[in-house]
Amino acid sequence: MRRGLVTSVLVSSLVCLGMLGLALGLGWSPKLGLDLQGGLSVTYQPARKVSSSTLQTVVNIMSARVNALGVAQPNITTQGNDVVVQLPGVKSPQQVLAAVGTTAELFFRPVLCGAPAFTPTVKSGKVVPTAYTPPPTCPTAYQYSSAYYTSSTQGYSVPTSIAEYPPYASLPTTTPAYDQDHPNQNVILSAQGQGQAARYVLGPAAATGKVIKSATAELTTTGQWIVSFTLSGQGQSTFNSLASKYYGRLVADDLDGQVVSAPVIAATSFPGGGQVSGSFTQKSANALALQLNYGSFPVRMVRLTSQTVSASLGSASLRAGLLAGALGLLLVMGYTIAYYRALGVVVVLGLLTTGAFLYGLISALGASSLGLTLDLSGVTGLIVSVGITVDSYIVYFERLKDEVRAGRSIRASVDKGFASAYRTILSADAVSFLGALVLWLISVGSVKGFAFMLGISTLTDVVTAYLFTRPLVILLGRNRVFTEARWLGVARGLDRRAEAAT
Repeated sequence: MRRGLVTSVLVSSLVCLGMLGLALGLGWSPKLGLDLQGGLSVTYQPARKVSSSTLQTVVNIMSARVNALGVAQPNITTQGNDVVVQLPGVKSPQQVLAAVGTTAELFFRPVLCGAPAFTPTVKSGKVVPTAYTPPPTCPTAYQYSSAYYTSSTQGYSVPTSIAEYPPYASLPTTTPAYDQDHPNQNVILSAQGQGQAARYVLGPAAATGKVIKSATAELTTTGQWIVSFTLSGQGQSTFNSLASKYYGRLVADDLDGQVVSAPVIAATSFPGGGQVSGSFTQKSANALALQLNYGSFPVRMVRLTSQTVSASLGSASLRAGLLAGALGLLLVMGYTIAYYRALGVVVVLGLLTTGAFLYGLISALGASSLGLTLDLSGVTGLIVSVGITVDSYIVYFERLKDEVRAGRSIRASVDKGFASAYRTILSADAVSFLGALVLWLISVGSVKGFAFMLGISTLTDVVTAYLFTRPLVILLGRNRVFTEARWLGVARGLDRRAEAAT
């Protein structure tokens, strides 16, 4: 019997310490979340009402783009009709925003003619949205003519009443949504990165970005960045039909309502693929290639909020959380030792053992493919779990007191008292675990972190109480040295001054 108790204490201790040693030996540590490590948090909303499956498609595309960027432990979830993106440790927020949140809706459109410069109306320092006006009908003589763009003396001009097609993010409510009707409209768009220097009247889309199978950013011999793409099987047929129809004419690459480039179609067929050129930098070329590789969103997403959390603020939050937890833990340990004497030492050892196991487990899950992150809400869940664990000890010890007050010996009490106490512990922990499970299933964002940490800590408490606390208390209760010690004796902790351990 004694050997089994000793074995249980040693094995459970070795498992917990082994988990800690494994994490430290492999250099693992808990992966910190956005509020502890710093990073980027963005909330997006679809421009129109969509189904939950459509919103999940957006999440999947965003996740693929983020993973391709190498961002560690991204957290991309839906909250109602919104999509919340949390990216801890991001050092280039603007680059990530450009790659992740852009709709990446690419259309190949024939250029009908040029359009005059547009001067927006500004009031109180803000641009006043211009009412949508259909684009002009271009003269036949100038349609698809590359010569039009080499001279400013051409006779064609657009009436001054024709306003620029507004950026899709600020379209009036009377204008059809960009992602619904834009491909079938003649529109006026400005060249990307050139402000109002070059504007084009474009015809309906002849092909979309879906014809592209893969894309890669490349640096040409002239020092310009381009995006080379390969075409899918069906996409090649569509693109070659476009090339045959518009051979020798200008076709614009319209990306999210901006003209990336408007090259002349120089061949009637493009076996395999082609290029998108424009005013690209290395970052913008890589971002476009990334977006094209993982497809466009099925709906235009509008950025509602964007928040960058500094690493220093995250560190301050972590220090505050750890300090609060450490102070609370010290108070609990001091009180239990003063009140329960040697049994209080069991509480301390149990908390340290449980803490070692949880640290190793959380570190291992963070280093695994699950990529578990520990955020401030998770730290809160761990602190709450300390109270649950101590409650388990108190239930056991108070049950032992009841046994002793009923006239039983300490040895008899520790041998038999755990069975009834453990039923209470199981009931309380079961309620706590089910609450954490339900909270994890129905919640989103940081609340999930709280629920997960609380749930895993509760399960650990159940196992520790049986395999570590129970046998250790029984061993102490059977040893005269520990039961009759003057200050730390088990007898004093159970309101019994002294008793032989017989």
